Amino acid sequence: MRLVSYMDEGEETLGIVDTEGLAASARSLGPGLPATMDALLRGGHAALDRLRSVGPNTDMGRPWQELDLLPPVPRPRNIVCVGRNYRDHADEEGAEPPARPELFLKHTSSVLAHGRPIAWDPGLTAQVDYEAELAAVIGAPARRVPVEKALSYVIGYTCLNDVSARDLQFSDLQWARGKSLETFCPLGPWLVTYDEVADPQALMVRCRVDGELRQEASTADMYYSVQQVIAYCSQAFTLLPGDVVATGTPGGVGVFREPPAMLTAGQRVVVEIDGIGRLENPCVHAG
Repeated sequence: MRLVSYMDEGEETLGIVDTEGLAASARSLGPGLPATMDALLRGGHAALDRLRSVGPNTDMGRPWQELDLLPPVPRPRNIVCVGRNYRDHADEEGAEPPARPELFLKHTSSVLAHGRPIAWDPGLTAQVDYEAELAAVIGAPARRVPVEKALSYVIGYTCLNDVSARDLQFSDLQWARGKSLETFCPLGPWLVTYDEVADPQALMVRCRVDGELRQEASTADMYYSVQQVIAYCSQAFTLLPGDVVATGTPGGVGVFREPPAMLTAGQRVVVEIDGIGRLENPCVHAG
């Protein structure tokens, strides 16, 4: 299933998008169903099973493009990210293969919905970059889980753009500020439930800027798989329902191109993952 979060008459709503692109609110499909993504995450896989048993009602749906979309997970508990997790990205940076997953966090206030503008103050940063990533959303508390069971804690997948202010990232002692400016975590357009993704290591990830292909790689090229990353994180801290795990970006980011190709106001960035979706956002300057 493809699940969207959106505003409907001032009320946050969970919707199911069918194969024709029509979205119906979960609350319209019957009693006892999760009405929001927060409710679904609280209910976990059992709530998802109830929703799946009903399915979308296309007679009550409308095109998902007409919805007032929110990020599919409007309020992530945490956004855990992995750096240098693709071979070609480590190579273009001149970095050694990571001995273990290199973790960092993005601030949750940076999340942004599909279609909304990535906005930055040019007086604060002059080097804004894109990073197309597959993101896994956690659906059950995960603590010290073995690798072979790690994917059972995932409720779904979505597209993520790890927008980065490179000048801030490289000048600071750590990456939190450069990765966490407002609007710097586009997410969406929807959540694809785990049962629709047979193998998260067999997906093509792409990024286009104004139609130009900038990044393209298979998730098979990760140093550490989705399940390895989840298991690794869970040894140090509990992953909670609603946590978003961003699994790294392929090579081709703007800062390491010759010459560098940073984002500018007026451009449009598209993150596309086969079987997951297409996340698109314009770029603007903000004071």
